[in-house]
Amino acid sequence: MIRNRFVRSVFLVLPILLWYKLGFAGDSVGDLKYTLDTVWTFIAAVLVFFMQAGFAMVEAGFTRAKNASNIMMKNLMDFSMGSIAYWAIGFGIMFGAGNLLFGTSGFFLRDTGNTFASLDWANIPLEVKYFFQLVFAATAATIVSGAMAERTRFKSYIVYSIFITAFIYPVVGHWIWGGGWLANLGFWDFAGSTVVHSLGGWLALMGAIMLGPRLGKYNPDGSSNAILGHNIPLATLGVFILWLGWFGFNPGSTMAAVPDIVHIAVTTNLAAAAGAISAMFLSWQLFKKADVGMTLNGALAGLVAITAPCAFVSPVSAIIIGLVGGILVVLSVLFIDKVLHIDDPVGAVSVHGVCGVWGTLSVGLFAQDVFSPGTTGNGLFFGGGWKLLGVQALGALSVFVWAVVTGFVLFYAIKKLMGLRVSKEEELRGLDIDEHGLESYAGFQIFTTE
Repeated sequence: MIRNRFVRSVFLVLPILLWYKLGFAGDSVGDLKYTLDTVWTFIAAVLVFFMQAGFAMVEAGFTRAKNASNIMMKNLMDFSMGSIAYWAIGFGIMFGAGNLLFGTSGFFLRDTGNTFASLDWANIPLEVKYFFQLVFAATAATIVSGAMAERTRFKSYIVYSIFITAFIYPVVGHWIWGGGWLANLGFWDFAGSTVVHSLGGWLALMGAIMLGPRLGKYNPDGSSNAILGHNIPLATLGVFILWLGWFGFNPGSTMAAVPDIVHIAVTTNLAAAAGAISAMFLSWQLFKKADVGMTLNGALAGLVAITAPCAFVSPVSAIIIGLVGGILVVLSVLFIDKVLHIDDPVGAVSVHGVCGVWGTLSVGLFAQDVFSPGTTGNGLFFGGGWKLLGVQALGALSVFVWAVVTGFVLFYAIKKLMGLRVSKEEELRGLDIDEHGLESYAGFQIFTTE
């Protein structure tokens, strides 16, 4: 009895002590909200940061064992180089005061008064805003590595990763999230179907084209050979990590601890599940087997597609968006591989580029003002007319053109100045040995008794 009273007393007194210890006692409700918003945004940023591990596992699993360490290093350097480049240059371009095309102030994260006015709506410290936006920038850069896997020089990869996070990505971010011209036109992308995913996907497309296919991918008659990934369980774990991280990616984009995060999490989850289901059934129909790789990409397709409209659509609409995304990713992977003959080892262009566009357009189709009053208004399917859909299409097209032009210039310059692709001998041995001097699975060999 005495022990039970003691335990109850502890549970009653401890929250009060913590309240005073954290400095909340006597503070206004606004101070408490400021703290909660800061904590929530930071936690969401940490979840998105963990997505780097998910991308690394998906890319490594979908490619060959001889390149696994190289892929891990690239994902590590994405975030490491990106952290510095985005701190020094990218954040200032994206949110700095300037014209409608480029932000021109706030470099090295210096706030001189009204430098970052486009972020004033988020009542949290500047450093938290930077950290949250940084993990998005790193995501855009790491998307590119998947499509260029198994044949890109490591030093060249570092160079283009820096340019993406320092300039190419922040310019698009300024257009849409930093008060730029697309934002002024009424373009909406809640968490980055276009800003992050389509941009990364189209840059990946340009990189894959500039590199050319892996050795042995295509025959002289144009037919395609499957180059199987070495570890599908690792890729599956990566998809689950990405799915988890998306609950920071989308709900965290509120940058505030508000009830809306629950609705956003629900639409995010439903779209991912629907994408996995539709991709599985379509692959089952096409290949007579429930293809694991296509199903995994189907889940990612649903997540990418719902990223733009997650705060603006109903759960039913989210399911439809995810179902279409899962179908699109299967058809796109086959079209890019079999028809265009572009070698994308992990399907990054289809998942992020194609499904990012679909998610952006779906805002113009499925948005309902009731879910986020005063923002998008209603989409075409809910009586809103064509205007929103037209602006969404213009934004998606503009980012595609920006990515194609800047991607071509960047990769062409790297190719001419320092080389973009490893030699034939290096590719055959694997990038782990020639770029890093090791094997990912040293000592693991398969022996037969025959």
